[in-house]
Amino acid sequence: MKKIIRFLSLLIIVLASVGVAGCQGQENSWQAIKSRGTLVIGVDDSFVPMDFRQKNGKLVGFDVDLAKAVCKEIGLKPDFQTIDWSMKETELRNGTINVIWNGYTKTKARAKKVAFSKPYLENDQILVTRKNEGINNYRQMRWKILGVQTGSSGADDLDNYPKVLKKRVKSTVLYDTYNNAFIDLKAGRIDGLLIDGVYANYYLAHSKYQKEFKKEKLPYPSEKFSVGINKKDKTLKNKINQALDHLEKTGELKKIREKWFN
Repeated sequence: MKKIIRFLSLLIIVLASVGVAGCQGQENSWQAIKSRGTLVIGVDDSFVPMDFRQKNGKLVGFDVDLAKAVCKEIGLKPDFQTIDWSMKETELRNGTINVIWNGYTKTKARAKKVAFSKPYLENDQILVTRKNEGINNYRQMRWKILGVQTGSSGADDLDNYPKVLKKRVKSTVLYDTYNNAFIDLKAGRIDGLLIDGVYANYYLAHSKYQKEFKKEKLPYPSEKFSVGINKKDKTLKNKINQALDHLEKTGELKKIREKWFN
């Protein structure tokens, strides 16, 4: 009996220690970020107009401006790190980045692995095709070749709602970036491209080839962009949400939206 009591006592002590360590881990994560003075932000630097490189190599975009404004509010400097988009959640879990901030759509599947900030922008998935192909709607993609970015929310929609496109198309080609996908679409190596509306609208508006393409909104649910945060970083999440609320109230968030989306 004494052995059982002693075992239970030790078990309670161990569990209590784990609980304390967990709470300290959550707080120390923010303290470590605060002490360092920088927020490491994982981005895909080819995703216009959210995060992309100008010809001189400078990183610009809607999310760049918003991240800088939020970091200013919470007293940190942004440290943008280009990552493999298909490995974004792994990078976050391993601690090589503090947040995913790059037109990152909040989904139920992702919410199992990642905590999300409050949403700050809406988006839709669209189909882009060449006008000379005569594809007037997504139903005419039957036996065609479709392009999609690896790890994108469009790829998730393709699997989650297979009747829309997945069961129609002949095959799917995966791309690391939408830039490469557009090159293949223009060259006729794929017949259609499943892509974020914010990317397609900006890309085509600034392309000399825009008249060669047509766009169609797909019957997928509308999306909301949010900041992806490690589930243990509750303090960081709260501070980002407070900063977003403040930027909304002051009109700064509206200014950033107008700058990039008119």
